[in-house]
Amino acid sequence: MNCIITIEMGTNAVRIFAFKIDGTLIDSAKGHYPTFHDEQDYSEQDPEQMFITMLYVLKNLLIEKIHPQKYRVDSICFSASMHSLLAVDKKGVPIGNAITWADNRGKKEATDLKNSALGKEIYSLTGTPIHPMSPLVKIAWIRTNLPDRFKKTWKFLSIKSYIIQQLTGEYLVDQSIASATGLFNIHDLQWEQKSLDYAGINIDKLPALCEVFFSDLKLRKEYLNTLKLDTGTRIIVGSSDGCMATLGAGIWDGDKATITIEDSGALRVVSDKPIHDEKQRLFNYVLTNQHIISGGPTNNGGLIFDWFNSQFGDSKTGFNMDLAAEGLIEEATEVPAGSNGALFLPYLLGERAPIWDANARGVYFGLNIRHERKHLVRATLEGIIYGIYNIGQSMKAHRNIESLSLNGSFATIPFCAQMISDIFNKPVGIISERNSVGKGAFLLSAINMGIYKDIDEAAKSVTLPVDYKPNKQNHKIYNQYFKVFERLSVKLADEFEAIAALQQENAS
Repeated sequence: MNCIITIEMGTNAVRIFAFKIDGTLIDSAKGHYPTFHDEQDYSEQDPEQMFITMLYVLKNLLIEKIHPQKYRVDSICFSASMHSLLAVDKKGVPIGNAITWADNRGKKEATDLKNSALGKEIYSLTGTPIHPMSPLVKIAWIRTNLPDRFKKTWKFLSIKSYIIQQLTGEYLVDQSIASATGLFNIHDLQWEQKSLDYAGINIDKLPALCEVFFSDLKLRKEYLNTLKLDTGTRIIVGSSDGCMATLGAGIWDGDKATITIEDSGALRVVSDKPIHDEKQRLFNYVLTNQHIISGGPTNNGGLIFDWFNSQFGDSKTGFNMDLAAEGLIEEATEVPAGSNGALFLPYLLGERAPIWDANARGVYFGLNIRHERKHLVRATLEGIIYGIYNIGQSMKAHRNIESLSLNGSFATIPFCAQMISDIFNKPVGIISERNSVGKGAFLLSAINMGIYKDIDEAAKSVTLPVDYKPNKQNHKIYNQYFKVFERLSVKLADEFEAIAALQQENAS
């Protein structure tokens, strides 16, 4: 029997799935790694720790679940979060930590570039909004602030490129991950010279480009032995988590959108050409030359509820954070829609779409003496979803959305799924596997094997039942509070900037 393994290098965890050839899930495993915020606006991860964690989880899954059942691994397909940047030397050794999508240290560079004619041109050519998240801005920041690291760097990689290089010895990046860097022209599918000039690098500093289906790779001998795999196992470079989540959610029709809320979050649609947003609020990422994933990302998804849980959750549960989260959500169900006037701006990590304000901060607003913890729990969940809904409002200028597909951690919480349906006033469907990133990577592998003739056929194989329908009265209440949320997000921009400046001044 053959099987397909998918590996997702997520923000705070690696998620590995094993599928039968017919798409049935055999088993899955997960391993966590930390993110470091050692200085204001910094967000970093140890690439070697990420690799070791991935290898450990993969090995255990294979030895405990796959090999005993006599499955042969036909292929291993990768996906990863976008916008990471890692500098390596000529030997492939990391120079410092990997910088994640949540890192905001390049605020000045991003602001200056965004407000220039060059910035507008780069957005149009690359489809990536000008923001500290993008490797384009990260490289410019390193060149200015860490000149020694910049000079020592042989290649600038994504974390997925690093993982694949460790396993195979090859320096590659798929067009999907590349299209989220701000360095890649999404129209001619090549590195963009104007971006390279701005960053101060040449093409040699970047890995070779390949399509998401590329599988002409072989595992190093030591990993074949360690993992007990044969030489016929294909290594598929794969795509970004966002593109895989969209494919795995099966939202290939023009009036559908997918919402992912995992550590961060996003709303996405599929197009055959980029969506050009004059306000530069939306991204355009390449899956293939005929499939563009457009939408907007939020920094503040499940990580924000995890933060609330760790700070204000029930200490009686000890270290069982999942049990504590269940208790908090149960409390939130006791509160009506709108949290009795309590609003939460969830911008603990700054914000990307649609306000693109790296200085944005978290705010609880409208509190009075009668509010309790349960109101703050619900307001926190509502604030996270209002952030996604705000992206959806930006998308309305370009696309009419009639239904939603939900995936990620919030898809496993019925209370949150119903809240999304109510806030958007749209029906919400959830695929049976819950994790559409893994499902998307399976479909990509199945196309590579010839099980499906192309992406369109693979996407249509996903069945999406309507699990949640909107409550019209709740939507009316949410819409009223959202208007206040939307105004606050803009009105507080000056205060966000002032607080960020004070923090910087007092830290130095």
